[in-house]
Amino acid sequence: MDGQAPRVAFFPDSFHEVNGVAHTSRHFESYARKHDLPLLCVRAGPHSRPIERNGNLWTLELPRSAFSIPLEMDLSFDPAYLRHLPIVDEALERFAPDLIHITGPSDVGLIGAALAHRYGLPLAASWHTNVHEYAARRFTHLLRVFPQTRSIGAAQTIERCAMSIASALYSAAQVLFAPNRELCKELEQATGKPCFLMLRGVDLDLFNPEKRTRRRDDGELVLGYVGRLSVEKNVRQLAQIQRELQEAGINKFRFVIVGHGDEESWLRRNLAGAEFTGVLRGDALAEAYANMDVFVFPSHTDTFGNVVLEALASGVPAVVTPDGGPSSLVRDGVSGRVVPDEDFAGAIAGMATDGSLHSGMCMAARRHAMTASWESVFEGVYAGYKTVLDSVESAHNSRLPIAM
Repeated sequence: MDGQAPRVAFFPDSFHEVNGVAHTSRHFESYARKHDLPLLCVRAGPHSRPIERNGNLWTLELPRSAFSIPLEMDLSFDPAYLRHLPIVDEALERFAPDLIHITGPSDVGLIGAALAHRYGLPLAASWHTNVHEYAARRFTHLLRVFPQTRSIGAAQTIERCAMSIASALYSAAQVLFAPNRELCKELEQATGKPCFLMLRGVDLDLFNPEKRTRRRDDGELVLGYVGRLSVEKNVRQLAQIQRELQEAGINKFRFVIVGHGDEESWLRRNLAGAEFTGVLRGDALAEAYANMDVFVFPSHTDTFGNVVLEALASGVPAVVTPDGGPSSLVRDGVSGRVVPDEDFAGAIAGMATDGSLHSGMCMAARRHAMTASWESVFEGVYAGYKTVLDSVESAHNSRLPIAM
């Protein structure tokens, strides 16, 4: 990066939590630190920390209140977060950004959007979570006691309303980012704003087949899942997959479930013999991936699928649905399978009974992951910034009076 890099104020939805937004946000901060780029990161944290400066990297961490509304195990929305506006406003004036970047319609993101409007700064917004689909699945789960047709109709209405609300916020931005082409196209159509790809990278040294400690010829098939154990991840499908494999005569297998969430108690009751590790990080997580034989990810709502990429980097083929971002990471029949829910068990059985097919997929999975780097991801983000800032400068120059 050159000395003319823009000064960016970054307002991530989450930073310390265990999710894709936090994972990407931490890597974004690391990228800025590595390249000495001017970045102010305003985020929620457990304690109030005054603004800190480390070279060109500025951080401001402010806590959520007791009035926060829990959204997931480690996620919440604080309606009173606006009380921090004066502190954030002061930090923004000191930092003097060229652009503000938010990651969604969170309590932190709304402050960022409000300040961009107040100061007339260009706003960038990245889409990381399909909030409309999440909302629909949550309400469908709550309405499961009603007739199916009524539940489906209600879910579709909720999904449309949630998408309309999210689109209104994203329409206020001058440039958008999304983790897959399908979503980029949808956002461009909904907002009329340009959208750039913001993919994900992977740590190839950490997530590596060499972390495996199991023998490959131990005769056991380990099926793995990593992520939140929640309704929107479609995790109950894992129990159905287990039943179908057993009905097909495949019995020497077990699930390893890494993560936590509201559905854990249900899964413990219905996924006999599964190992639940809780949340793992670092080398423990890398070893868990490498010891899997097939990564099973039945989510229909993920916009990218960091965990799928981490599994592939670990040399583990993945089985995913055709919906959302994970399907763009897996080459069907090469580095895994892309199939509907009802074909998951068959796809896994095919790998379990064909050793050469499975070995080839393991190697192809690692090769694909080696093409993903965080450097290229954030170089693309800064290219998007340049596009909107150049457009703003051009518009400003066109309004200047012409000397006679």
